[in-house]
Amino acid sequence: MTTTDAPVTTTAHAAAPAPSARPRRRLSPGRLAAWAVMIVILLITVFPFYWMLRTALSSNTALATNPSSLLPVGFSLGGFARVFGLQDVDTAVSQGGSGASITFWQYLLNTVVVATSITVVQTFSCAMAAYAFSRLRWRGRETVFLVFLAAMMIPQIFTLLPNFVLIKNLHLVDTLLGIMLPSLFISPFAIFFLRQFFNNISREVEEAALIDGASKVRVFFTLILPMSSAPLATLGLLTYMTAWNEYFWSLMVSYSDSSRVLTVALAVFRAQSPNTGTDWAGLMAATLVAALPMLILFALFAKRIVNSIGFSGIK
Repeated sequence: MTTTDAPVTTTAHAAAPAPSARPRRRLSPGRLAAWAVMIVILLITVFPFYWMLRTALSSNTALATNPSSLLPVGFSLGGFARVFGLQDVDTAVSQGGSGASITFWQYLLNTVVVATSITVVQTFSCAMAAYAFSRLRWRGRETVFLVFLAAMMIPQIFTLLPNFVLIKNLHLVDTLLGIMLPSLFISPFAIFFLRQFFNNISREVEEAALIDGASKVRVFFTLILPMSSAPLATLGLLTYMTAWNEYFWSLMVSYSDSSRVLTVALAVFRAQSPNTGTDWAGLMAATLVAALPMLILFALFAKRIVNSIGFSGIK
């Protein structure tokens, strides 16, 4: 009995060559210069927030002796304790505070109520107006839309006095509704922003729903709004940040703690400084606490904001 061995076939390329690694980009002088400029811009942008944190974690006495130190001087959480009302009068005065009571949680609640109400109502009303400008056909539509766009170019300082007279005649001075009312329903930017997005939605989808018997109102609520969740969320975030940071109008309308928001409370906190000097540690702590929610929101949703603005055609 004979056995035959099967011929072994060999190829020149028995083993597939390993895929070559992705070539690295050469660090040209231009690229290095661009990175250096970006790092400098980043440091310039972040440094004020770091300096605010450094001052908030220092004591007023130590700040006076060593104001140029890059690290907290005389590390202390007294500034935050004064902001949240956790220090007694004697301790606050000894650490450079005024000793006056601060209703921080009332200011925070007022700010949340104002910002949330403006965001919800304005986003919904502007979505309806933008849908009317984008889809409904009516005489004078383009003219009215141009008027809305022209309103974006009017400085806020020109509308403060008429709005204040209106709020005063409505007996809404020193109320949360008086703070909210001028920007509660309409924003030219929001209407323009959403109209650009609605123009990009396929009309065939909407026409199919109309053929099936749906009304314009039903199409808007069951079709357009769900498809617009991303730009609506972006617009809501931008509106919330704007309402949270509003200062001058709130300063004109609110006179008591019942309607005072955080931005105005910071000015009140600054005015309560004792004769010995400004309570810089407490003021920076209050500013940091007031700005922290907006910084977190922007850090989480910055990419969504940029993508939605680019998708809506705003360059």
